[in-house]
Amino acid sequence: MKLLPKSLLGLSAAAFAVGSALSLSAPANSKTLNIRIASGHPPTVVYAGLMKNFFEPELKKAIEAKTSHKVNFIEGYSGSIVKVFDVLEGVQNGVVDIGGYCYCFEASKLKMHAFQIMLPFGTMDPVQSVAIAGKIYEQFPSLGNRFQKYNQTLLARIGDGGYNLGTQFAWEKTSDLKGHKILMAGLNAKWITEAGLGIVPVIDGLPGWYNKLKTGVAEGGIMFPSAWGPVFKLHEVGKFYTEIGFGSITWHGLTANNHFWKGLPAEVRPIVMEVAARYEVKTGVFNKAGYDKDMAWLREHITVTDLPADVRLDWAKKLAHWPQQHANTLEKEGLPAIAILNATLKAAEDVGYKWPVRYVVK
Repeated sequence: MKLLPKSLLGLSAAAFAVGSALSLSAPANSKTLNIRIASGHPPTVVYAGLMKNFFEPELKKAIEAKTSHKVNFIEGYSGSIVKVFDVLEGVQNGVVDIGGYCYCFEASKLKMHAFQIMLPFGTMDPVQSVAIAGKIYEQFPSLGNRFQKYNQTLLARIGDGGYNLGTQFAWEKTSDLKGHKILMAGLNAKWITEAGLGIVPVIDGLPGWYNKLKTGVAEGGIMFPSAWGPVFKLHEVGKFYTEIGFGSITWHGLTANNHFWKGLPAEVRPIVMEVAARYEVKTGVFNKAGYDKDMAWLREHITVTDLPADVRLDWAKKLAHWPQQHANTLEKEGLPAIAILNATLKAAEDVGYKWPVRYVVK
């Protein structure tokens, strides 16, 4: 459910713009910078928690230490201002100044930004994932520049923990999954549909997963262990978790509304970027440190299976055609998909990752 219809976001933005003008169009020696920061997810989700507990205090401390300005954050986590599907639009229209969100909810606007999703069974190391994404954004500036089309500036890329498969039933081989309804957040539905496993994909944002599993709308989901465990308590409605290793994906972003960004005092903007760069690295480091802990927690509470390498390889082989197929579609839309996917394959290998299936995209 959306907090505001997209058609009304512009109206809300007009009201919020007054507050922005009052706080940020003042002379550079003004004392307080009011920053509206939001995410559709609650702070119990790693990236949103790091926004609240790392980015905010570090930014406040840095600005107040290096300038004469004070910082006041107006928080809108857990969808209290914008829901998970609406954060990009909320930032675009000035409903919030800084927003964190998943590109999975913007499949039409940020088609190329899910490039790691297009290469399933990549590294499960979030630190590597963030580093790989950073290298690709550096090689292809169009990825960062794309956000300008939606009146915002990219501050940081955000990595996720490694994705596995939680279910309400035990399974040992890919054929066991036929006919079952599995949740996912967007383009990673292709990991299922393109593999020809007979799985029924169910698309929804993470906050809605518990009820869908509880009511039988779905029977499982592709998700990292922290969410399957104590954060969203999906283990209560899905007693099996299989460590298949779909990959750690960097496909969230932290962005700032351009009116807000340009209205910041000149000496503050580089401070924001410096703290955002540290936040970006932190998302990888924090997720990596938490993975083993979260897996251990799940092992104590539900049935966890370490999937044999040959089953993982079987699934990967079934998807070997898809990167090329999807790249061809994006190339027809004028996006440099072939170059970006090949650069991503190489960047992963440069940090020591070995693909179970070396995708060929040409």
